[in-house]
Amino acid sequence: MTESFGARLRRAMDERGPLCVGIDPHASLLAEWGLADDVAGLERFSRTVVAALAGRVAVLKPQSAFFERFGSRGVAVLERTVAEARAAGALVVMDAKRGDIGSTMAAYAESFLREDSPLFSDALTVSPYLGYGSLAPAVALARESGAGLFVLALTSNPEGGEVQHAVRADGRTVGATVLGHLAAENAGEEPLGSFGAVVGATLGDLSAYDLDINGPLLAPGIGAQGATPADLPRVFGAAVRNVVPNVSRGVLRHGPDVVALRDAASRLAEEVAAAVAGA
Repeated sequence: MTESFGARLRRAMDERGPLCVGIDPHASLLAEWGLADDVAGLERFSRTVVAALAGRVAVLKPQSAFFERFGSRGVAVLERTVAEARAAGALVVMDAKRGDIGSTMAAYAESFLREDSPLFSDALTVSPYLGYGSLAPAVALARESGAGLFVLALTSNPEGGEVQHAVRADGRTVGATVLGHLAAENAGEEPLGSFGAVVGATLGDLSAYDLDINGPLLAPGIGAQGATPADLPRVFGAAVRNVVPNVSRGVLRHGPDVVALRDAASRLAEEVAAAVAGA
């Protein structure tokens, strides 16, 4: 793949709007859709979301855990979901939050970032909390394959602060250190770097952090967690144009009706675009 993830993402955001919809088939949502909590329900749910949205939104983000819980048959559904979403034109961010060291990190990277892997995705979420350098195998393979990474930096869960806001000996917080590493990865890349950060849309004033990493900012928290598109300029400031807001239940609860799913995603995409344009 000759074109970088950052370039593909920038184009998709400009053409389709900067919205990422999660594919989160947890048991309660399957029940809301009238589906059984089994592999058949999982596949029906996932294929419906892909059919409704993959040709319309910039990014789809399957949560690997909700597929893995069904074992090999669930992973097979995930493989098909990724392939069908990418074939329909959506970029796929695999939300697996992998993080390890050495050959184990390399194996995780190969699972999702090697072009001939059945789970090959446009980008992968990863955890840097064994040290940013532990991600080196994933960074290298992402560069080689034209894929990207979203690195957990300032997450929306309340527990994250005890690690991410901790202050190092040099006076920088852990979260700021992660952002600094990503800025270095993306230096000189145009139109957008491929190494993004996960930064919660629920975090309020982040002016103490330099979010200008020349890369995308995946922003969970829209909808069920309380953030709205109108909050984005206040939270992200000058970096708001590179924000990829993530919403799951706010769209998925409108299923299984395909038209309702599309309408919900379109409304949110329009709200995000208006918020960004007005920033």
